[in-house]
Amino acid sequence: MRPLLAEDLAVVETVEDYLAAQEQKSLLRFLTCGSVDDGKSTLIGRLLSDAKQIFEDQLAALERDSRKHGTTGDDIDFALLVDGLEAEREQGITIDVAYRFFATSKRKFIVADTPGHEQYTRNMATGASTADLAIVLIDARQGVLRQTRRHSIIASLLGIRHIVLAVNKIDLIGFDRTVYERIVVDYAAFSKDLGFASVVAIPMSARYGDNVMRKSEKTAWYSGPTLIEHLETVDVEQDATEKPFRFPVQYVNRPNLDFRGFAGTVASGSIAQGDEVVVAKSGKASKVKRIVAHGGDLQQAAEGQAVTLVLEDEVEVSRGNLLVSPKARPHVTDQFEANIVWFDDKPLLPGRSYILRTETDQASATVTELKYRLDINDFGHAAAKSLEMNEVGFCTISTQSPLAFDPFADNRATGAFILIDRLTNATVGAGMIQHALRRADNIHWQSLDVTKEARATAKQQKPAVLWFTGLSGSGKSTIANLLEKKLHASGRHTYILDGDNIRHGLNRDLGFSEADRVENIRRVAEVARLMADAGLIVLVSFISPFRAERRMARELMGPGEFVEVFVDTSFEECAARDPKGLYARALKGEIKNFTGVDSPYEAPENPELHLQTLGRTPEEMVEVLEGWLRERDIADQQYDDGGGI
Repeated sequence: MRPLLAEDLAVVETVEDYLAAQEQKSLLRFLTCGSVDDGKSTLIGRLLSDAKQIFEDQLAALERDSRKHGTTGDDIDFALLVDGLEAEREQGITIDVAYRFFATSKRKFIVADTPGHEQYTRNMATGASTADLAIVLIDARQGVLRQTRRHSIIASLLGIRHIVLAVNKIDLIGFDRTVYERIVVDYAAFSKDLGFASVVAIPMSARYGDNVMRKSEKTAWYSGPTLIEHLETVDVEQDATEKPFRFPVQYVNRPNLDFRGFAGTVASGSIAQGDEVVVAKSGKASKVKRIVAHGGDLQQAAEGQAVTLVLEDEVEVSRGNLLVSPKARPHVTDQFEANIVWFDDKPLLPGRSYILRTETDQASATVTELKYRLDINDFGHAAAKSLEMNEVGFCTISTQSPLAFDPFADNRATGAFILIDRLTNATVGAGMIQHALRRADNIHWQSLDVTKEARATAKQQKPAVLWFTGLSGSGKSTIANLLEKKLHASGRHTYILDGDNIRHGLNRDLGFSEADRVENIRRVAEVARLMADAGLIVLVSFISPFRAERRMARELMGPGEFVEVFVDTSFEECAARDPKGLYARALKGEIKNFTGVDSPYEAPENPELHLQTLGRTPEEMVEVLEGWLRERDIADQQYDDGGGI
């Protein structure tokens, strides 16, 4: 190996200087959005190409792919540079979110290319969730479209305050200034109430590069900046250190008995050694003893830095909690109002239970009220009982345990959440918290001296909720009624909650839509929980067609209290029995939303008891139930001295 020469050292110094200069550049995160075929991917490809961010081998591959998949004739199809999925190239559309990094002499950029199709709205929301600016592309031939409005509304809800209105394909209308200005006026009229701090309109041709990196001679009537000029100079920086300190705890680091630290990323504000902090949920106070980072301790940490905080006191802080500034605490409550973008093909239904997940915390949650749906055409508020896929609504949410959060407008990191389906674990919605509800602060659990255990002991039994589910006419009520007679005769304290009886009183205001069915079961589950708390054995006889609501009911009860009884009778047998004449009317179309006819029944997958009724009498079914209950030993030694039921 030859010795290191002076010119080698000069190269090293040059590289180090270059890397240091890159570190000093500000970073802009932006996304491209809009309707299908507006040129989003082509624009990003053009930016990467003109910024000299494409290697020679990539360019050669792009030329080959353009001949195979391209839609621009003999020209390079820059859209293929970011449309990496084979399905995207075959269909000429963007499906997934594609992220690309590039830099100019003035700034660094991370750009998200998001899909335009309605069915991939969730991916657009993903790209917008971390962006500072959105480039809304509009095909000059098409003008402002429905998807243009939807993406603009989502960008607004997700905290983006800077918009570039890219009127693309200006070459295909002969660089007509009148058409361009009409589109600008239309968009300004639509977006005036969306709260954008700036909307900069630029006529461009992404395919040929007009007004992208260079001024176009063909738009001499346009005096504004090129796209890259605006991206390099737009001021999206907010003084992060002026925001209150927020530190979501992601991990409790305890490698040995001498070290206990809380790992996470500073979401906002800054923290220094010796600063006071408060545990958001408990209100316990302490001071920062150390700020541990890769490479050694720090004196101070600011937004975006991943660190481990060591406190002076042994306070309890678990994953999902926040360490915050004592002078500006977040809300800690279990009820709040939020905007929601719905992703799932199954509608959002008030009363249905979901898993709500924030950056580091999660809890069971219910949409207690859907206040309105946003009309994407005029930003108006429309009454709605459910949210369909890609719709945006404003609702009230209740969580099973308190969460610590800030309004989304104040802090995107601590004010955002997603909703997850309890059965499929699919992400079904994204939400932005608007504000906490005052009533959540005014309502507290009242401590009671007489407990569930005391009530059950007085009755010499263990509480239980036997949940009978099955089609109308399956025999649920008959079996439940016979079982209660036997339990009552043996001295058990019981009560039946029957679907028809409850609809004469508590639920008389509910119909039979899917949303009303969800609310019907929610109310009954809460009543059953109260009765179990009173020490009763509760027999619930409801069709309860949806697994999600039965799961919700199960989770309300104590361990082992919920017993799902599937009364399995075929649709044909139930329709043949038709004790109330409802099947005949439903099959004629006289009754809508009838379970098994035009509304689904989701059979239990793992019930505690599966009663197949065909060829068996109700009395035989009751014997099966009694035998199972005896084996389960509901009335164990903790509750009575006399054996089981």
